[in-house]
Amino acid sequence: MSANLSSTQSSRDLVQIRLSGAGGQGLITAGIILAEAALLDGKNVVQTQSYGPEARLGASKAEVIISSKKIAYPQVTKPDWLLCLSQDAFQKYASQTNADTAVIVDSGQIESDISTDRCLYRLPMTEAATKTGSKVVANVVALGAMNRLAGLVTPKNLREAVSKRVPERFRTLNIKALEVGEELAAQLKEQLDHSKP
Repeated sequence: MSANLSSTQSSRDLVQIRLSGAGGQGLITAGIILAEAALLDGKNVVQTQSYGPEARLGASKAEVIISSKKIAYPQVTKPDWLLCLSQDAFQKYASQTNADTAVIVDSGQIESDISTDRCLYRLPMTEAATKTGSKVVANVVALGAMNRLAGLVTPKNLREAVSKRVPERFRTLNIKALEVGEELAAQLKEQLDHSKP
């Protein structure tokens, strides 16, 4: 796990988030869950999504804008937070950022020699999901990690949104995945705090 630490952007009145990966990794569901949690927080939210040419194999992304004020433009222009769960997603979207964008990548899915001048967090999200019970919940692990790093929504409402969105038989697994993601990010933040001069 490695990162260059930057200031948290969630203190802004408006936060733009892009969740990206391969089709079938559940990024659309993750975007919907995040948007629903923000609504539970009483925020204004816009959530959009797009698929690659082949839903199962092509690139997919979900975008969420969260604001305490009215949202004037419903598209993410330059994300404050970018999540990449696949190499293709990183190559496609890392360049569509600004100097303040924080990038979270799946260290097991994206080459270790990637370079960017953005704040970069590497976390083994798919590996952690597999250890939790299924790699299918990597999207929820990622949500937990991103929210722990960014403070986008209250943890309680994120859990509630996960519980409402996933089928009942998978609820326990998904809540566990959320907690695993939160713990991954907490461990990373602790490492970064200790590495400060």
